Amino acid sequence: MSESDLATPVAEIESKTDNLTEQEFLAFRLGTEEYGIHILQTQEIRNFESLTRIANAPDYLKGVMNLRGVIVPVIDMRLRFNTGTSNADDTTVVIVLNIKGRVIGMMVDSVSDVVTIPSSSIKPPPELGSTFSTDYIIGLGDIDERMIILLDISKLMSGPELGLISED
Repeated sequence: MSESDLATPVAEIESKTDNLTEQEFLAFRLGTEEYGIHILQTQEIRNFESLTRIANAPDYLKGVMNLRGVIVPVIDMRLRFNTGTSNADDTTVVIVLNIKGRVIGMMVDSVSDVVTIPSSSIKPPPELGSTFSTDYIIGLGDIDERMIILLDISKLMSGPELGLISED
């Protein structure tokens, strides 16, 4: 068998990926709940380290860190989602995101894994009335007896409360 017999034509690979019905998400935990963000928005995962606090910043903006010369704001997702008090321990990590060219850190309890979720297993978020916005929730992923809240992290970080990303 020659090397050319093993090579898959580029056009064939592209046609297969055009019809993908699955998406990959990085799953993370906040307390007992599991959330997911699209894997392509993740730049890296870092152990939690001390942050420089910014005066008069909202409590969910834990501070900033220097990431190879880039000053990165770090959002404590527990405080942002009102899921309890902030408690950094040895499992706490910072997920570094790259959204529209802006680098932002998300402090979470732990990272579970990368999950592949079929589009058919993603259900729309429930309607919860006008007092609670679910605009930043893509849906609920049901995989292997796990319910994962899938977030549109771009919408969340550009929302009126955070405004870290411009909405243009």
